Amino acid sequence: MRRGNPTEPALRAEYHSRLRLPMVMLLVLLNACAREPEPDVTFEAVVDTKQLMDWIMDPNSDVVWGSAGTIMTLEGEQDLAPTTQEGWDAVRNAAATLAEVGNLLKMPAHSRGEDWNEIASGLTSTAVLLIDAAEQQNDQLVFDYGGQLYNVCTACHQRYMLPESE
Repeated sequence: MRRGNPTEPALRAEYHSRLRLPMVMLLVLLNACAREPEPDVTFEAVVDTKQLMDWIMDPNSDVVWGSAGTIMTLEGEQDLAPTTQEGWDAVRNAAATLAEVGNLLKMPAHSRGEDWNEIASGLTSTAVLLIDAAEQQNDQLVFDYGGQLYNVCTACHQRYMLPESE
């Protein structure tokens, strides 16, 4: 049986430790080269926050809320759920628009800070649920998530809505 040099493991360990730093640097360099440079993109708001709410948020919220639940009329109970593919598509499209409004509200031109952005994220996540509910043509889920949408809107209005004069 052959016996190895007692210093051989120590030499091997030293050799590996000397290679470790150059290998790590090489991996970091290769990783950096593999990434595509991020484009220099700037975002410019076209409408102010009030216009965003009045022209985009409110009409699309009304589509969702007008497509869920029932109302009582003199003629009897009226179901508000869509009855055609076009009706369900309108709910889905309105929900998709609301999801993107949540992203727009986090733009520097609209954002009012961390709490605002958290509420805007809540708008987006609720709207994503509404998209799925409309895709499933599930009127009960549209009703439930429409209520969740109302709560998100109310939370924002209680904290940030300015009087009309401002």
